[in-house]
Amino acid sequence: MILGPIRILGVDPGLRNTGWGLIEAAGSRLSFVGCGSIRTDAQTSLAERLAAIHRGLADLVDRNAPHEAAVEETFVNRDAQSTLKLGQARGAAIAALAVKNLPVSEYAANLIKKTVVGAGHAEKAQVAMMVRMLLPASNAASPDAADALAVAICHAQHRAARARGAA
Repeated sequence: MILGPIRILGVDPGLRNTGWGLIEAAGSRLSFVGCGSIRTDAQTSLAERLAAIHRGLADLVDRNAPHEAAVEETFVNRDAQSTLKLGQARGAAIAALAVKNLPVSEYAANLIKKTVVGAGHAEKAQVAMMVRMLLPASNAASPDAADALAVAICHAQHRAARARGAA
């Protein structure tokens, strides 16, 4: 049982850029802790890029000690090769979190957008704007980092709703 604020790591997986966002949730109050992107070098092999994502997230967990993690689910796009690579990046991210014994929740992109913006088909700019409103101290410099913060916010809202339902 965790007493006090819950530290949540949100992850927006991608092979080029894996966004991460760290928040604390104390009841309905959310606080910004940090965010950024793990960037991989397109000139390196797929294995090296997946390892970089794994290492980057493992290091983040070691440095920031989150209690829980949340990852955006893979959406299927028109390019099967891109979808496969995204799935592999997502797998590397989930494995890095699971190896650190973090509970990992997964959320569909539409649910994340609906939770943060109020509309399941919101644009990236709308998500980023709402993240700034909900976390005024946030400094997301990339869409990936803003999306990762949105994943963390979504998890905070849904874990609180589940806790209320269980009580």
